[in-house]
Amino acid sequence: MSLLQTIIIAIVEGLTEFLPVSSTGHMIITQNLLGVQQGDPFVHAFTFIIQFGAILSVVVLYWKHFFQMRNRDEFREKMKFYGLLVVGVLPAVFIGFAAKKSGLLDWLLDSVLVVSIMLVVGGVFMLFCDQLFNQGREEHKVTVKRALIIGFFQCISVIPGVSRSMATIVGGMQQKLTRKNAAEFSFFLAVPTMAGATLLDLLDMFHEDTTWTTTNNIAMLVIGCVVAFIVAMLAMKWFVGFLTKYGFRAFGWYRIIVGGIILILLLTGHSLVMV
Repeated sequence: MSLLQTIIIAIVEGLTEFLPVSSTGHMIITQNLLGVQQGDPFVHAFTFIIQFGAILSVVVLYWKHFFQMRNRDEFREKMKFYGLLVVGVLPAVFIGFAAKKSGLLDWLLDSVLVVSIMLVVGGVFMLFCDQLFNQGREEHKVTVKRALIIGFFQCISVIPGVSRSMATIVGGMQQKLTRKNAAEFSFFLAVPTMAGATLLDLLDMFHEDTTWTTTNNIAMLVIGCVVAFIVAMLAMKWFVGFLTKYGFRAFGWYRIIVGGIILILLLTGHSLVMV
């Protein structure tokens, strides 16, 4: 991957990580448009690892939620908060690990067709999800049961094009959380989820093949993570306000349009490669 390809893909990741439009799906489409070689182990790992760079912006923007413990009561609250994250991430640990070890995840990451179909299907769903899952009018708290259910919703996003953000926010709304609370818990849950996925990818890559650890590849990973982190920091603040006020419909139409265009190009035999 070239420097320009890395920066463009990282910008796309940062912009879409917290939006319900599938950051992985957009990166796969972008990689195809840029002519990045699909099926390459480093490209697969890069797709996941730079997502962790974007996720770190959550820790920075919400650092009080993660680290501030000024007294015994706050310490107990933080332990409860960490416990909810552990419960929420457990379903993804088992299902994500199984999908990766079976080779299903790598196959899905190479399929632009799957991404385009899921963008359209998810977009249609998002046009009606505000009515299907009437959001809570009260400040309901995330309980152990709710965290676990949201964790199962997150597992749907193993399919590129679904969107981890959409799955977890919808899961939160199904559990009667407000859009704002559901979105924030989605952000928090992304931290252990993507940290685990990144660690697993790195371990697999070191175990199977170390030829990818070239100076250029390491540099591209670092640059990609930094760019994704900065862009995601800006996008996340905007997203919470927009979602709270307007809901999902705009994102639904966006997904339908983008997925529909890609699907038409693929079905008519056109190549996505632009460069």
